[in-house]
Amino acid sequence: MNTTAPLPHTTRIAFIGGGNMASAIIGGLIRQGLPAANIAVVEPFEATRSALLAAHGIAAQSAAGAFLADAGLLVWAVKPQSFREAAAPVAKHVGQALQLSVMAGIRAADIEAASGHGRIVRCMPNTPALVGRGMTGMFASAGVTPSDRALAETVIRTTGDALWVEHEAQLDAVTALSGSGPAYVFYFLEAMQQAGAELGLSAEQARRLAVGTFAGASALAGDSPEPLSLLRERVTSKGGTTYAALTAMEQAGIQSAFVRAMHAACTRARELGDEFGR
Repeated sequence: MNTTAPLPHTTRIAFIGGGNMASAIIGGLIRQGLPAANIAVVEPFEATRSALLAAHGIAAQSAAGAFLADAGLLVWAVKPQSFREAAAPVAKHVGQALQLSVMAGIRAADIEAASGHGRIVRCMPNTPALVGRGMTGMFASAGVTPSDRALAETVIRTTGDALWVEHEAQLDAVTALSGSGPAYVFYFLEAMQQAGAELGLSAEQARRLAVGTFAGASALAGDSPEPLSLLRERVTSKGGTTYAALTAMEQAGIQSAFVRAMHAACTRARELGDEFGR
């Protein structure tokens, strides 16, 4: 639940990159009452600029310029591999702005080195932010003040829920779990839809059942203080249908493979920082 204070209407925010995640945050900010005129965007691709104009009424700029100096918050929303190229023309306009990064892997120290300023909050959001149901991990560098943290959290919570981690390295784990997590859910939903169709349901019936089941089970887990293992056991009668399904999954090594997959995602998040941040 969002318990943060609303943004003052005088807040000015600049986005470097105008893709899906930037658009999700911008949409949340505007729904919370921030005027579109207070939001600047640097986006080199014309199609993306046109989409921002159509969706939010924001005329994005194709390149960085002096207009960025008006922003009290600067949001890095480019792909990690594009960060160095994007940062070079932006750095001289950053001034004393708080910087908020939604880039995977790029560390606060590398953002500071590229921009010349060290008030940085790193975030790892996920794509459900597009429908206001995002889950974002957040980390504040040493130069960030309590009011900076409050501002960053208010901005991020326009897209869903958020939690703070104490150590920057934990963001790699956040990336593996929730950042990449929607793809895992879609992967399982695809498998459930396929199985439903093979068992005689229409593809649409199978999809509706699968999506509804995931949504309902997630809501139940979110509302319950009980361990996930206990919730699972309550649906699993020995010798019953759920027991048969889970036994087949265990024999196939699905759980251990799933855990290994998230370790692989975490490793890749660290590699992105090493590869593109320095």
